[in-house]
Amino acid sequence: MGVTMLHRPVGLVSTLDRGSFPSIRGYGTNPLAVAKPSTGFRRSSNLKLKSDGLMKPLAGVDLSKKSHLVGLSLGLNFSKSLEGREKSKLQVQAKAYDAAGGKDESIEPASEVSVEEGKKAAAQRLKIGSYFVTWWTLNVVFNIYNKKVLNVFPFPWLTSTLSLAAGVAIMGASWITGLAEKPDVDLDFWKALAPVALAHTIGHVAATVSMSKVAVSFTHIIKSSEPAFSVLVQRILFGQSYPGSVYFSLLPIIGGCGLAAATELNFNMVGFMGAMISNIAFVFRNIFSKKGMVGKSVGGMNYYACLSILSLVFLTPFAFAMEGPQLWAVGWKDALTAIGPNFVWWVAAQSVFYHLYNQVSYMSLNEISPLTFSIGNTMKRVSVIVASIIIFRTPVRPINAVGAAIAIFGTFLYSQYRALSALREQLATIQRRHEQGCAHPKCLLYGLPVVYIDRKYGPSPSYGFALRDDASLNLVFGALLRAFEQI
Repeated sequence: MGVTMLHRPVGLVSTLDRGSFPSIRGYGTNPLAVAKPSTGFRRSSNLKLKSDGLMKPLAGVDLSKKSHLVGLSLGLNFSKSLEGREKSKLQVQAKAYDAAGGKDESIEPASEVSVEEGKKAAAQRLKIGSYFVTWWTLNVVFNIYNKKVLNVFPFPWLTSTLSLAAGVAIMGASWITGLAEKPDVDLDFWKALAPVALAHTIGHVAATVSMSKVAVSFTHIIKSSEPAFSVLVQRILFGQSYPGSVYFSLLPIIGGCGLAAATELNFNMVGFMGAMISNIAFVFRNIFSKKGMVGKSVGGMNYYACLSILSLVFLTPFAFAMEGPQLWAVGWKDALTAIGPNFVWWVAAQSVFYHLYNQVSYMSLNEISPLTFSIGNTMKRVSVIVASIIIFRTPVRPINAVGAAIAIFGTFLYSQYRALSALREQLATIQRRHEQGCAHPKCLLYGLPVVYIDRKYGPSPSYGFALRDDASLNLVFGALLRAFEQI
């Protein structure tokens, strides 16, 4: 019995019997292995056998089957068909035992790793890295200009409205000129988006109000406590439970934010409450988005563009009611007198950069896992805090800096523990799905059952499962692989 590797592997392909059948480890980005009779292999022993696993073989598996190897499709090119397997060249070496646990026979496919596929993988990593750098840079620039504007023009409702209006104008021009594809949406889409947009509007304007009253660094320190609000809301309103490690990670978040607030030199209650309200609003935005936008085809920058359009509709009348043209005219005149023509540039810059950084963040989310995105978001907040302290020369006590560091570290722990929690949930789902055995027709590839997943998978820009025609299995394994990434 030989093993034919159809794509470049990453991580593990295992056998059914943990005791008598060893695991086989490969390296790369795309595993898809099936056990089938094969010939023309050379002997090799470069790959070490391992029999350790993350979980035991699934219940109900017939260990008497001689066909005992199977792999998962993960990563860049899982859309390739089985018929096109000869096009994917590779160099894989492995050992295998027969079903009776007899003497092992080393095998090695006599093909080479595709240089072209390696270049594509490197290009994808470079693309994701550029997204992060661009996202962080645009966010820092937005926060700096936003604070500059609010220091001389303290009208956060109008400032927030202009930020959304700039995004709507940019995307409208992109759709008209054909630079971006127009989203195909219907009335049901807008109805589902409405609560998401309302929560986004509240969170956006509340954060702007906060930054008009306190330092940028303080606003972002308080906003780093958003995970705590997420867990509390999900627990109290929806009854969702989390493992103890997730609750534990909230302690440094809450403690760090409390310490930073207590030692803030220029503390302002309106600014503090604005950041807190923004946290709550964005938690509900995420909840509404997950519950209401399932199955909607619009994603990435078009999704954010539609969100901006609806948020602008919600916000504009409130901006007129809360501040109004008369106050804006007086404030605009005073700002021009104090700053000169550069003030107009500041307003334009904060508006445009707000849209650009959000657009890039949504584009990034389409390319990476939620865990990677959350880590990037944490580092984004760190970069904003550090940059604003340097540029605005914000006085910071050592104890205040310690509080901020503790809160940020807690946010990082939270993202890690949530990922591990999601992984356990998905593994449990798979176990329940297969508790009656691996006889589901869509679970079979060349008549071979899916087994267990072991150890660590490297990062990959996209996710999928080899048996893509089963939507339910796609959902299970897609979520599993997203949770497994970066652990």
